[in-house]
Amino acid sequence: MRVIAGTARSLPLKTPEGLDTRPTTDRIKETLFNMLQMDIPGCVFVDLFSGSGGIGIEALSRGARKVYFVENASSALKCIQQNLSFTKLEDRAIVLKQDACSALGSIFEKEADIIFMDPPYDCQHEKNVLSVLRGMRYVTENTLIIVEASLHTDFSWLSEFHFYVEKEKCYKTNKHVFIRRTEE
Repeated sequence: MRVIAGTARSLPLKTPEGLDTRPTTDRIKETLFNMLQMDIPGCVFVDLFSGSGGIGIEALSRGARKVYFVENASSALKCIQQNLSFTKLEDRAIVLKQDACSALGSIFEKEADIIFMDPPYDCQHEKNVLSVLRGMRYVTENTLIIVEASLHTDFSWLSEFHFYVEKEKCYKTNKHVFIRRTEE
């Protein structure tokens, strides 16, 4: 795994050992950031279920103003901190050792531009997180929420929480679902 573009381009990133994390492949990460390239410079980016921090570090490398990394596993947190230090991007990073739902209350921004989450598949974590996000002041109609999920994950319940699917990008085994808040 490596940083695809930006100031830390081509630098290798550490990943936690074992099967507890599932790092986004370089190819999928590159596709995602090609779609987001105009939105990243100067943005506030939130990386939930950060794992090794590869997504948030890519955002920092490409010019994000600030990235919140949210991770609960100690081995993954150690990787995030090592990767931030190695890429020299720690000055714009805030690392929160909390579960995703609890950490959302520790983010103090006027607006989060992009919130990315890659929770364990098929465990309903995205539903729990979105139920909390709907009450956060920093989630506006302009905030883009991206969920990495298995191909068969159903999002038909989103309207209950005042969100809608803007688009989906499907890959071989998973997908990115781009979500926005509806105007209330």
